[in-house]
Amino acid sequence: MPEGVDATGRRRTLSALGIISFGLFAAYGGLLGILLPQHVAAIDEAAKVVNLALVTSVSFAVTTVAPPLVGALSDGTRSRLGRRTPWVIAGVVVGAAFLLGLGGVHQILWVCVFWTIIQFSLNGADIASGALLVDRFPAGRRGVASTVLAGAALVGGGAGTLLAGRLAVDLPLAYTTLAIVVVVCAAVFAVLVREGPSYGIRRPRTTPAAVIAAFRRHPAFGWAFASRFFFIVGYQGVHGYLLYLLTDYVGIPTGEAVSLVGLLTVAGLVALVVAVLLGGWLSDRVGRRKPFVIAACVVLALSLLVPLTSPTLGGMVVYAICHGFGFGLYLVCGIVLVSEVLPGGEQSAARDLGVYNVATNLGQAIGPAMAAAVLGIAGYPALFVIALAGVLLAGALILPVRGVR
Repeated sequence: MPEGVDATGRRRTLSALGIISFGLFAAYGGLLGILLPQHVAAIDEAAKVVNLALVTSVSFAVTTVAPPLVGALSDGTRSRLGRRTPWVIAGVVVGAAFLLGLGGVHQILWVCVFWTIIQFSLNGADIASGALLVDRFPAGRRGVASTVLAGAALVGGGAGTLLAGRLAVDLPLAYTTLAIVVVVCAAVFAVLVREGPSYGIRRPRTTPAAVIAAFRRHPAFGWAFASRFFFIVGYQGVHGYLLYLLTDYVGIPTGEAVSLVGLLTVAGLVALVVAVLLGGWLSDRVGRRKPFVIAACVVLALSLLVPLTSPTLGGMVVYAICHGFGFGLYLVCGIVLVSEVLPGGEQSAARDLGVYNVATNLGQAIGPAMAAAVLGIAGYPALFVIALAGVLLAGALILPVRGVR
């Protein structure tokens, strides 16, 4: 059972999770949506597509190790501050330090190195804090809790993108601002969450053999993992090139496109908030998760179909709205679904959620590399087709999942 906390403790935990998620995803949104593409293009405009694919693919591949590693270490941590808080603080401090230095980097190699360390550190903080969803909330109440977590993350991503768009002309200032945001959010998290000492906890098994055995004994977890992977491949393959889509596919000048990325984010944010608010609450209410996850895949597939058939600003607006709704619905209901089929239950929640998050990082590593290859061979229409196929496959892979409400 989740650790004993009263209603006040759960409310404080929800506030803490919302704040840290906002800060982490403000950094992710601003960096991936605006600052890294701008930084890479400023170094070498002609090779920006290949270089951005290199930077993001390498960082996502290395970061694949972060969630299961930090998750396993967090599950077994014995400290006065608890199991999760020390890793959140450490991840944010390291990530913010390298963010401060990224603005002074002017070579693709060092952009790749700095961004890889930043992403590794922030991912570790993300998985450690996210395990509190399982630690402190019973299964029947995780839908609403996930709504708060996902909503804050997505609002943070939108706010970070808008902020980065405003500050993109001064990259060092933009990076410094995001570093300050994430540090402040981590400090507030530590004050609110009030984890008790964890000296008496029993350390779960965290060997690779134990993880592999967990997949074998719990096939539902494996199907959810595969679904997440293909969903992220489909999502990341297009979303990571949003700025270039506007300039090279739709034909909008770069200066105007930078501002439009923020406006499209706002357009999608409205639909996204609706999906997040409804998804968690309704899935708790009806007692089912799978239909909502499958519906999210269908909506995201439709969002990719619109700009494929209508490469216009209007088509991109429709894409942003449908994309926001589909992604928000998957985000809030997908994590609740997998929390109900974790191989180790509450005892090794961070480890198992970390393993599940590997699907996200693998998809994020493969998505940009796949996109760069497709763009070089067949152009943007083919990229939309492949991404659409990946998202539909993600929905199909949820069908065999058993053991969820």
